[in-house]
Amino acid sequence: MAYKIEEGCISCGTCAGTCPVEAISEGDGKYEINPDVCVECGACAGNCPVGAIVAP
Repeated sequence: MAYKIEEGCISCGTCAGTCPVEAISEGDGKYEINPDVCVECGACAGNCPVGAIVAP
């Protein structure tokens, strides 16, 4: 189960820049994590300035 970006996302792009497998891309109004690529490392969640990324 991949990490998930919730509604609190402010579209800053910090998560995409920290993802080692490039599983995060800009979606419609917020960033999205591709569950097929995510390796559940938690780098994105640890760097989100608003805590919008939750663990699986």
